[in-house]
Amino acid sequence: MVAAVIRHDWTREEISALFALPFNELLHRAHTVHREYHDPNAIQISTLLSIKTGGCPEDCAYCPQAARYDTGVQAQKLMSVDAVLERAQAAKNAGASRFCMGAAWRSPKDRDVAKVAEIVSAVKALGLETCATLGMLSGEQADTLKTAGLDYYNHNLDTAPEFYGEIIHTRQFQDRLDTLAHVREAGLKTCCGGIVGMGETREQRAGLLQALVNLPEHPQSVPINQLVQVEGTPLNGTETLDPFEFVRTIAVARLLMPASVVRLTAGRQQMDDAVQALCFFAGANSIFYGEKLLITKNPDVEHDRRLFTRLDLYPLDIVEESSTVHADILESRVA
Repeated sequence: MVAAVIRHDWTREEISALFALPFNELLHRAHTVHREYHDPNAIQISTLLSIKTGGCPEDCAYCPQAARYDTGVQAQKLMSVDAVLERAQAAKNAGASRFCMGAAWRSPKDRDVAKVAEIVSAVKALGLETCATLGMLSGEQADTLKTAGLDYYNHNLDTAPEFYGEIIHTRQFQDRLDTLAHVREAGLKTCCGGIVGMGETREQRAGLLQALVNLPEHPQSVPINQLVQVEGTPLNGTETLDPFEFVRTIAVARLLMPASVVRLTAGRQQMDDAVQALCFFAGANSIFYGEKLLITKNPDVEHDRRLFTRLDLYPLDIVEESSTVHADILESRVA
C-alpha cells in the first residue's frame, strides 16, 4: 500500500470537499490513512499541568484564565521545581509518556523562561518527554528551552485566520505564526492545533485545518479542542457543536496530516465513550490523562483506563537511553 502523500498546498475547496463526504466514507478514508502511519490501537498519553495559573492579560474569549473575565480563577505564581516534579512523577506512574506544562503568560520575560528551563531539565531527567506552552516566544527564548531539553512547544492557531478577530483582539494571527517559526528554527517539535465549537462555520473549521496543514512543517502533535464553556467568558452559552461534526474534524485532520499525532484535548469530559471511540477510529491517537486540563475538568485516569480496556487500546511508551529521552515513540505495550 502506498502511504498518503504529505502535502503543504491544500486548497480550501479541497478541504471543504473532505468535510462534505458522507460520514462513513470520510471515516473509512481517514482510518485507512491512519493505519498507514500509525498503530490503530496505540494511544500516546500526555499529562498537562498548569504551572502558573491565571492573571493573563489576553482577551481570548474562551479562556477562564484571562484576568479581565470574572471566572473565579485566582492568579497564582509559578510553581516550584519540587512541586512540579512531584506531579510529573505521579503522571509517569499513571502511564503518561509526555508531561506538558502551561503558564498563563502573553509573552514570558527572559527571567520567566530561565525558571521554566530549570523545571524542564528536572522533568526531563525523570525520563519523560517535555512540552511547554508559555505564550509568544522570541527566538532566543526558544533556544533557551531547547537547550534545557524541551521536546515540544505548544502554540495553537486556535481558529481560522478570518475568524480569529472574533475570538482574540490582544494579538494577531501572524503573532502565532511568528512564534511557531521561532520554535521550528530552534529545533523544537511543534504542538499546534485549535478549538472548534466557538461559533465558527464548517468553512472556518476547514480554514483552521488549512492553516495548520500548509505550515512549512506539519505540527508533530495536533491538539483538537472542543470548546469548554466557562461561566464568565464571552463564549459561555455558545451553541454546542454536533458531536459528529467534531468527529468529522478529527477525520479531516488525519487525512491532511497523516504522520502527525492528533490529540483529543479539551472537551472530552463532555463526550460520551462512543464519540471518543469514533474519534479514535477516525485517527485521533493521543489524549491528556488526568482530572484537569490546566483548570478545566477532564475524565479521570480510571475512567480512561476502563475505556482503553473496552476498546482494546494501549498506551505508547518512549525510549530512555543514557538518561535522555528520545522523541521517537516505541509502539510497545505498557505492562
